[in-house]
Amino acid sequence: MSRFDLSTPAGLRAAHRDYLWNDHAFLRVRFQNAHWISDELVRTNQPSPKQLEVWKARGIKTVINLRGGFDSSFYLLEKQACERLGLTMVDFTVTSREAPSKVRVRGAKEMFQTIQYPALMHCKSGADRAGIMSVLYMHFRQGKPIREAMTQLGWKYLHVRAGKTGVLDYVFDRYLAEGEPKGQDFLDWVESDAYDPVKIKEDFKAQWWANVLTEKLLRRE
Repeated sequence: MSRFDLSTPAGLRAAHRDYLWNDHAFLRVRFQNAHWISDELVRTNQPSPKQLEVWKARGIKTVINLRGGFDSSFYLLEKQACERLGLTMVDFTVTSREAPSKVRVRGAKEMFQTIQYPALMHCKSGADRAGIMSVLYMHFRQGKPIREAMTQLGWKYLHVRAGKTGVLDYVFDRYLAEGEPKGQDFLDWVESDAYDPVKIKEDFKAQWWANVLTEKLLRRE
């Protein structure tokens, strides 16, 4: 059973209250960290139901949730809004402090090839999980080389490379150092024995000051 019963006024109020304060939605009322990275895909932080109405009016057909959180207030409210607005909601859970699995990389490529566009893609802050998925989108869908696509992981989007979330950048750094010189494309490198997500996470070293920023001050998810 869900913690929030949206079919009742009390449950709906409780969900909105939890979303506003516990999910920090009050910080996103006027700041969406929204960036169109192509004419068919926009990346943002967690959209509210009202914001989804605006995106629907702007032509969005698909909403990609990168957070998971299937019993949370944000998810239930987002799902309800998408159903009401006729938006297709796609759940593709991504983590921000580990290298993606081979299955997740393959899944990202398949998703970007099959969803209906224009689409909106979001995590909580629009910085880290939206960042790595934007790199994969630019590479797999737009055909950009990894070195160019990596600009989607940058301070412009509030991504902090030096913190624990910098392991996302480190994945691509390793490819550029190991796979590209051998003539491997990114997916071939990921599919090879050289790609070990656990070892990559172990090898990455975050800086203490950036950890304080992302883990203590910003409290990134």
